[in-house]
Amino acid sequence: MQKPTFFGYGLTTKAIAKKLGGGCTFFDDKCTETYTDENNNTIKPSHEFNPDKSSLEVTTPSLPPKHPLIQSAKNLLSEYDYFLARVLCPHNTKNIIHNTQSVLSWDNTLRKKPFIIWISGTNGKTTTTQMITYLLEKRGAVSGGNIGTPLAELDTNASIWVLESSSFTLHHTHIASPDIYLLLPITPDHLDWHGTPEAYESDKLRPLLTMKEGELALVPKGLNLPKTNAYVVEYDSDAFLCDYFNLDASKLNYKGAFLQDALLSLAITKVLFDETNYDLLNTFKRDAHRQEEFHDAKGYLWVNDSKATNLDATMQAIKGYDDRYVHLIIGGDDKGVDLTPLFELIQKTDITLYTIGENTQKLLSLSKKYHINAVESNDIHTAVKQISLVLNNESVALLSPAAASFDQFKSYKHRGEVFMDLVKNL
Repeated sequence: MQKPTFFGYGLTTKAIAKKLGGGCTFFDDKCTETYTDENNNTIKPSHEFNPDKSSLEVTTPSLPPKHPLIQSAKNLLSEYDYFLARVLCPHNTKNIIHNTQSVLSWDNTLRKKPFIIWISGTNGKTTTTQMITYLLEKRGAVSGGNIGTPLAELDTNASIWVLESSSFTLHHTHIASPDIYLLLPITPDHLDWHGTPEAYESDKLRPLLTMKEGELALVPKGLNLPKTNAYVVEYDSDAFLCDYFNLDASKLNYKGAFLQDALLSLAITKVLFDETNYDLLNTFKRDAHRQEEFHDAKGYLWVNDSKATNLDATMQAIKGYDDRYVHLIIGGDDKGVDLTPLFELIQKTDITLYTIGENTQKLLSLSKKYHINAVESNDIHTAVKQISLVLNNESVALLSPAAASFDQFKSYKHRGEVFMDLVKNL
C-alpha cells in the first residue's frame, strides 16, 4: 500500500503514521540529518522534499501557507481531508483528490461515519468542545482535533465526533465538512500566520464552502459569509440564542463568555436531541488557567486567566468582573495585534494595568493615550507584589495577559502556575 508523505514530525502526522503501521516518510524543519525513528519512519530535512516523487502529502496544521513545503506540494491534504478520503467516506472523494485511488485502503471494517461537529472561533473552542462532549457523552460522543487527540486516535465506531478546529486546520481543508459547524465569535488573531484579518475570517468560514443542504452552521452575525448550501443561523447575543433555541440562561451557573459557550452547547443538544440538560451542564468543570478563581490568605479574590492569549479573551474576562475594581496583569508577546479595541473597553472600566513582558512599552503608550492607570511591573513577580498592597474586598486581581507567554515563560500553563504560586506564598 502506498503511504502519504508527511509534512512536519508532529502529533497529528505521527498519529496517522502509527495507524498506518509506520514506515512513512516525514519532512521536518527541525531535522538536519535523515534518521529513522522507533516505528521505522524516515524523517528528512524539509529542503529535501521533491514534489515529483510524492503522490499525496498530509501536513501538520501549523505549517503556514507560505512555507516552502506547502508551496511546493502538488497533492496536499489536511488531517480532516485525509480522514474523509481514507476512513469516513472514501467513495465520495476518489474523483476529487488526484492520485487517491492508490492510497484509499485503511481498514475495511471502518464503514460507519460518525456524526461530526466542528467547533472553531477565536476563544472558547476548547471549553465549548468539552461542554458539548460532556452533554453528549451518554450518546457516545468523543472529542478530538485541536483539543489534543488526533483524528487517528479517535474511535471510528463512536456515534459522534466533536472536533475543536483551529484556523490552521481549516485553512488547509478543502474537501471535508462537518454535519454541524459551530463558530464562536472571532476577532483578528494569528495574523503572523494568516496575513490579514480578512484571511483569518475567510479561513474560519471555509467549512461553509463544502457543507451540504440540511447541515447546520451556527455563526456570529455580521461576517462576510460565502455562498453555501448549509442552513445558516447567525447569532448576535445571548438573548438571541435563548429566544431562537428556547433556552433559559437563568438556569445556568455561568457568566460572560462562559455563559455564551454554555448556551451554544445547549443549542447543539437542542437541535440534535431536543434536550437541554441545565443541571448536567452546571456540573461541568472548566480547564485550569481560564478564569480560574482563588483567594489569598486575606480572602481577597485573584483570577488566573493565563490562557487569555489574545485581546478578545481578555476583553471577555474584564467584562465578567465589571462589578469590581480590576487590577489587571497584562502583557507578553502580542504578535503585533492592534490592541485598540481592548483599550477602548478598558477606558470605560474601573481598572489599573500592571504591565509585564516584551510589549510593556506598547501597553504603557496606549495607557497614556487613553488616560488609563498603568504600572510598569515588567515581570509577574513584581506585579503580584504591587497588587497585594492595594487589593481589597471590592476589587479583583486578574491575570489576563492578552498575549502569548513565550517571551518570559515556557507556556501559558507555566505562566498561570507561577502566578498562583506567587499569590499562595504572599
